[in-house]
Amino acid sequence: MDRADLIRALRAYGARWPAEAETVRRFVDFLETHPDAFARSLACGHVTGSAWLVDRAGARVLLTHHKKLGIWVQLGGHADGDADVFRVARREAEEESGLADLEPVAADIFDVDVHEIPARGAEPAHLHWDVRYAFRATGREAFRVSDESHALAWIDVAALETVTREESMLRMARKWRAAPPGGAGQPSSVRTTSAAE
Repeated sequence: MDRADLIRALRAYGARWPAEAETVRRFVDFLETHPDAFARSLACGHVTGSAWLVDRAGARVLLTHHKKLGIWVQLGGHADGDADVFRVARREAEEESGLADLEPVAADIFDVDVHEIPARGAEPAHLHWDVRYAFRATGREAFRVSDESHALAWIDVAALETVTREESMLRMARKWRAAPPGGAGQPSSVRTTSAAE
């Protein structure tokens, strides 16, 4: 995937989710006007890749309690110059969870979000232009907590509101429960798991 591929994928995503057309328009404009959009060194903001990582049944999602942000979010991180954000999302999910058997649920973009990261130390406030893909853990589900997280937890998608009020997180949960890509079933129970299983 290169920049042009990502722009095409974003436009296809916007066609599927017309309510998000303005976000997609802004994202495409950012990509077309910033040659270094994938570089972390771009002070105003940069592209990131994230993973909505569900268990084999599709009922739970693996979240990280992010050290810098202090909130529960999906796994993901900086592109660091890599325009293949699908690869970035998968790599970050593997690195942050220690899980290796991750299968893409679909090749299409699952969600897109643009959000501000607060200033921290010498780093100014900036935007993360985040592209999210859905993955499924098909092997073991016993995760490893990386240095970037306070904790990881498998959280029932149906109970996501018990750990976050972040609209972008709740939007992904709504999308997954309404029409999971790849035909995953609806969550069968409401149970929060805060330890590896």
